Amino acid sequence: MMRIVPLIALLALTAGCGRTEAPAEAPVTAAATPPVSDAVATTPAVLTPVDLRRVCRAGLAAIHGQEIAAIELTGEAGGIIDAQWRAPVDGGIMRAQCRAGDGLVVWKPLDLPDPVSVRWMNEAADPVVRYALRGDEITITQTLPDSTTETAVLTVPVSGAAG
Repeated sequence: MMRIVPLIALLALTAGCGRTEAPAEAPVTAAATPPVSDAVATTPAVLTPVDLRRVCRAGLAAIHGQEIAAIELTGEAGGIIDAQWRAPVDGGIMRAQCRAGDGLVVWKPLDLPDPVSVRWMNEAADPVVRYALRGDEITITQTLPDSTTETAVLTVPVSGAAG
C-alpha cells in the first residue's frame, strides 16, 4: 500500500499543474529521400530500358538454368523483350518473350508445338518470379506453386545489357 500512495501523489501533482497550453510542436521538414546505394536491393515499379533488358536476361537465365552469356536479346517493343538461347539437349534455339516491373518477371515461351502453351506464365499454377536489383547483381527468386523457392544471384553489368 505504501508504494501506491507516492504514485497517486505524483499523478495528482502532474494533473493539477494547471498547464493549459499545448507544448510547442517542432517544425516539420520534409526529409530528403536518400539515394539508393549498391548495398540496397530495389524493385522499381517501372524499369528503365537498360534495367528491363538486364532483369529479363537474368530472369530467363535463372528460369531456364542458363548462363547469362547464353541469353541473347533479339528485340524489344512496347516493354517486351525478345530473347533466345541454345537448347541444352539438342542445340536448337529456344525463344521467349519477357516483361518485368513492380518486382515481377513474367515470360512467355515461343515456338512451342502446342499453341495453347504459348502464353504468359502468370497463372496460379505457374511459378512467381521476382527480381531485386543491387548494382550489377540481380537476385531472381522463383516461388513454385508448392511454396518452395529457388533463388539465384546473377551479375548483369549495365554494359552487358544490350544482348
